[in-house]
Formats: sequence, structure tokens, C-alpha cells
Amino acid sequence: MHCPFCGEADTKVIDSRLVAEGDQVRRRRECLSCRERFTTFENAELVMPRVVKQDGTRQPFDEEKLRAGLMKALEKRPVSIEEIDAALNRIKYRLRSTGEREVKSMQLGEEVMTELRQLDKVAYVRFASVYRSFQDINEFKEEIERLSQGNGETAADVARALADKQSGKGKA
Repeated sequence: MHCPFCGEADTKVIDSRLVAEGDQVRRRRECLSCRERFTTFENAELVMPRVVKQDGTRQPFDEEKLRAGLMKALEKRPVSIEEIDAALNRIKYRLRSTGEREVKSMQLGEEVMTELRQLDKVAYVRFASVYRSFQDINEFKEEIERLSQGNGETAADVARALADKQSGKGKA
């Protein structure tokens, strides 16, 4: 580490400790030339795979774009920021754990749908309608029926929650 005061390359670490809930290391350093002390922070850099769009173009993974998509789907839904952050972290973890340098945008979309299905059924249907380009009401109905199978909810319960949301009667 170069000294920020004199530019000398030789510095020594005089103290290290974990900060940010163990996700970061804080180091106190001293320049061996000018004797000035300064603090550095060390983070693990975890490289996210590039996203391959359907048209074949490639772009860097954009966490803010992913967050914006989740937030749009979850707009006016009773889901906390902490739950959204946890979902984002799970998506990023699963993408990194593939070990691939590139992932298809469809895979990323499916990861988002998996998380939304767990977070909020209305947000899931909302996202699915855009993601899968629903063309008519029958596609909504089919998705709602698939969603309600196996969890005790009826398709009518999910449809009612979606209709309440669209009319402004749902929870804010």
C-alpha cells in the first residue's frame, strides 16, 4: 500500500480489526518513510458474471437495475427493505455460485421470479406479466392457477389480491 502522504511503497500494518459485521477489515498503517499513519479498509471483491441479453449483447451485472426491477414489482406491497435486500443477496449468491463468467438474462429473470414468488404473490404475478409478456387475461389466469397450486390458496384468493392492488384497495 502506497503512503497517501509521501507516496512511499513501504508501509506496515500496526492494527487490524473486523468491521461492518465482519465483511470488511480495517487496518491502521504506518509509512516507514515519513512515519505518518493512515487507515485502509479491505473488502472481498466478488466478481459477478456478465449478463447475456436475448439479442446476444453482453453487459455487466447491474445490481441497481435489479433492485429497481424488484422495487417496481413490489411497489405498494407489504415487503420490507430488509426482505428485498436479502432477496437481492440470495440472487447474487446463486449467480456467483454457478461459477460461470456469463449468465443468460432469462436465468436472471427466473431467479427474480423465484424470489418474488416467496416474497409476495401479487408482485410475482405483476413481474411475470411483464417478464413473460402476457397478451391476454387467460395468461394471467393460468399463472395465478399455477401459483395457487399446492399452498392452500385458491386462484380466486390470488386474483382478488391482485385486483385489490390494482384498484387501490390493497395494503400500501
